[in-house]
Amino acid sequence: MKFIVTGSAGFIGFHLARRLLADGQTVHGIDGFTAYYDRDLKHARNKILEASDKFTPHVAMLEDMTAVHEIFERVRPDIVVHLAAQAGVRYSLTNPSAYIESNLVGTFNILELVRKFPVRHLIAASTSSVYGMETASVFAEQTATDRPVSLYAATKKSTEVISHAYSHLFGIPTTFTRFFTVYGPWGRPDMALYSFVADISKGRPIDVYGEGRMSRDFTYIDDVVEALSRLVDVVPSDGGPQIADDTLSPIAPWRVVNIGNGAPVKLMDFVASIEKHVGAKANIRLLPMQPGDVASTHADTRLLQSLTGFQPNTSLDDGVGAFMDWYRDYTATTTVS
Repeated sequence: MKFIVTGSAGFIGFHLARRLLADGQTVHGIDGFTAYYDRDLKHARNKILEASDKFTPHVAMLEDMTAVHEIFERVRPDIVVHLAAQAGVRYSLTNPSAYIESNLVGTFNILELVRKFPVRHLIAASTSSVYGMETASVFAEQTATDRPVSLYAATKKSTEVISHAYSHLFGIPTTFTRFFTVYGPWGRPDMALYSFVADISKGRPIDVYGEGRMSRDFTYIDDVVEALSRLVDVVPSDGGPQIADDTLSPIAPWRVVNIGNGAPVKLMDFVASIEKHVGAKANIRLLPMQPGDVASTHADTRLLQSLTGFQPNTSLDDGVGAFMDWYRDYTATTTVS
């Protein structure tokens, strides 16, 4: 099958594209190589993908409808996995327009293109941030998502709603995946694991928000990719839920699925694991929660298990260890601040 993966030089997009290529699929990657974080890391990921003759890179911003239309018209994909987005909760406080352009306009353009060039399945990324400050102990897909506390979450929730309308009106089989704190090798430098490792390794202090009392459902990248690859063939169809707790819409071939480890970890335990693998103690500055942050995330993964037979299960310690192996190799040949 022919895949288009948007954000193919990004963290999750790179790993998914590499998995699809290993499985013998043809992949066309679209990435804008924005300056949100180190472009060298994006180019290093892209170079690995380009080693495959089944991978074709396309440099384009999704907001540029003309450029992306030309790609879709030429490729005519069977599957689109839309992972490109302006990520990060805190950055949305200082550059909100980037989220409107990338997440809303970019996703709208993808929806228009899969309407014009029908695909077997559109899979698109959402986030656990859509659950906001809900007090449920576990976030099931049916948990309310109507009160986002960051612009990032608001734009992702908006893309879910807009895509449902498109799915209903034009019969686009669509799955939205809500990712819970994805981490692992080749991760983004702005994410906690990368920044904590870099700072602890260099003896710099780390800022731990929420006075260290927050917790996150950390999900290892290989588990995310396994879940996505299995969901490719779980194509939503009209008719409403067929299994318990299904989110399949009664009026559209559309559903939403959590992808998380299902086992939240306290931030201080997260820091302790990093200290163990770095081999150094952290100089910790405990700070209040930042605007847009949530206290805790915990994924209910029963629907993912029912649909795919898969449950993410990589332990945090194993995942942090794998990240450290990659980080040491990468920084040995790269200048990292």
